[in-house]
Amino acid sequence: MQHMKLNQAISEAIESHEKSRYRIAKETGISQSTLCLFVQGKRNLKTPRLEYLADYLDLEIIVRPKKKKR
Repeated sequence: MQHMKLNQAISEAIESHEKSRYRIAKETGISQSTLCLFVQGKRNLKTPRLEYLADYLDLEIIVRPKKKKR
């Protein structure tokens, strides 16, 4: 579930970024088709690529303990 939230946050950042998907793909080395499928929710990216993409988009990935259930 958390992975889906991460994917969604990065996908939204791609869509709202000032650069086109084409330019993001060229500058990150991720193929345009892979990036398109990722944004559409049809493909996942491995963690290193997600981290690289997040860094490119000036996003910070934070891992923290879950809140305890009562």
